Amino acid sequence: MIRFIATALALIVASVAAAPAQDRRVPTANEVRLSYSPIVKHVSPAVVNVYAAKTVQTRNPLFDDPIFRRFFGGGPGGPGNQVQRSLGSGVIVDPTGLIITNVHVIEGADEIKVSLSDKREFEATVVLKDPRTDLAIMRIKDGAAFPFLEFANSDALEVGDLVLAIGNPFGVGQTVTHGIVSALARTQVGVSDYQFFIQTDAAINPGNSGGALVDFNGRLVGINTAIFSRSGGSQGVGFAIPANMVRVVVASAKAGGSGVRRPWLGANLQSVTADIADSMGLKRPAGALVSNVKPDGPAAKAGLKAGDLIVSIDGQDVDDSNAFDYRFATKPLGGAAKLGILRAGKEMAATVELATAPDAPRDEITIQSRSPFFGARVANLSPALADELQLQNVDNGVVIVSTDDGSVAGNLGFQRGDVIQEVNGARVDKTRDLDRIARTPSNGWRIVILRRGQKISAMFGG
Repeated sequence: MIRFIATALALIVASVAAAPAQDRRVPTANEVRLSYSPIVKHVSPAVVNVYAAKTVQTRNPLFDDPIFRRFFGGGPGGPGNQVQRSLGSGVIVDPTGLIITNVHVIEGADEIKVSLSDKREFEATVVLKDPRTDLAIMRIKDGAAFPFLEFANSDALEVGDLVLAIGNPFGVGQTVTHGIVSALARTQVGVSDYQFFIQTDAAINPGNSGGALVDFNGRLVGINTAIFSRSGGSQGVGFAIPANMVRVVVASAKAGGSGVRRPWLGANLQSVTADIADSMGLKRPAGALVSNVKPDGPAAKAGLKAGDLIVSIDGQDVDDSNAFDYRFATKPLGGAAKLGILRAGKEMAATVELATAPDAPRDEITIQSRSPFFGARVANLSPALADELQLQNVDNGVVIVSTDDGSVAGNLGFQRGDVIQEVNGARVDKTRDLDRIARTPSNGWRIVILRRGQKISAMFGG
């Protein structure tokens, strides 16, 4: 057996030696010296480490006793309070010190500090948060001019392009990894409302969130956001938010205001399943199917109808509703987009105005009266708020935008996005309606809410 293996190895070596010289050779000295360091030197000064801290109160019944508090304390930072810290990354995208990172990196933080590659540290304040994209904008509290990265056109990326990922994995400090673009337009990641990610095999680990994905021109092509992992570490499947989406959020931050301004279609869409494709006579399940059109919205004015299939936008194919949402959301406001649609098997075109959803006074209030809504912050509905919360088929009601920690409403399971439409048989149209009803004593509360398009009737005791 040993002799057989040795003979086989000899045959393999002989076959390799017989191969043409140009197929196998020792790299030249200049080729060995090839390095990514010029790109890293250009990029790394604009990538920061993000340190976020928040104080979380852990209530212990013993702290209700004044004698216990006297001996053991109970103030901020003492027993009963814990400081939670998170580590992440960020990218400076403007010389004034604007930094882009992920919302989940700084969510709920009381204090945020950033550390540059040259070891300088600065406090940072949050300018804008956009949970729909999981992107947040911060500003460094300093008047100096900072190094920054320019945006690339992420739509020009192709599978196989080389990229570098820079961030702060596991809090060890700034780290650079390299890889390729493994896939584009990933829409089943489940990280944010806009499902359209760049996939890369460049090593991305916890702490890389908010860091830079750059091309070989040193331009920002994406913000590293998530990984697919069974172990918690990198397994070669990482996801980045495309730079063209990041650019929209940064532009909104520069323009001021509390939210991101995006085009509004004024219609609900759904992806095409295999069954739907068969029923429509399509060769494959692709496109975004219009399921509902809002009266007087841009889609209605463009002539779109329920049942229309959107197959392209400005000449770019639309594979599913998530792809359309991304393409439409990254269009500049003020112009128009040309949609290719199929209606009853016929190809048609429609021109949709690129305008924001109309807003109205939200009259946000927090319910403080003794009722199931105690601690719920509610707002009046408007097309803008409905679009922001991705609400569908809502005719009336007020929407819950948040619930206080430990509140009655939170403990009963009310959630952000729940639409309260009726209480004890009385229709609810405005926040003041709900506040008035909640102040009326009752032995029981029959509540009708709309959650994710489903109408739910619930009964609570008084």
